[in-house]
Amino acid sequence: MEIERKFTVGKLPENLASYPSHVIEQAYLNTDPVVRIRREDDSFYLTYKGKGLMAREEYNLPLNEKSYYHLREKADGNVISKKRYVIPIESPVFDMTDSSGTREIIDQTSLCVELDIFEPPFAPLVIAEVEFPSLEMAEAFQPLDWFSQDVTDDPAYHNSNLSRRALG
Repeated sequence: MEIERKFTVGKLPENLASYPSHVIEQAYLNTDPVVRIRREDDSFYLTYKGKGLMAREEYNLPLNEKSYYHLREKADGNVISKKRYVIPIESPVFDMTDSSGTREIIDQTSLCVELDIFEPPFAPLVIAEVEFPSLEMAEAFQPLDWFSQDVTDDPAYHNSNLSRRALG
């Protein structure tokens, strides 16, 4: 189960080049259900994603390079290229209110922001995604100060929908 929230970005974090990064290219064989192929650096995957916005099933299967490029020729729509930075969240804050109305702040240190900086034709789009181990944590997460709009529930920001966007 993939549980994630997505945000637009107000400003890029400082020292961006100091974080690990990956070059990603992906294309879609189908968008309902989502069947995606991805090249991430020198690794290749076929992914199936179920329905949903914040939480949905996700299965990744390895591909070899030859299979990836064979399938890419069969993909529909736009091929998406982006650079992904993986940025640890040092002190994420979760605002949880229990049944008595008492507010509890939970500190969890194992989360990361996956910051996607899209290449043309989607540049200057920048999206920050944060994955969570539970729906409760996802719903209680307090966005970082450099995040802008929460677009988790906006299907327009799903890569599968970007792949179908008319360009011109």
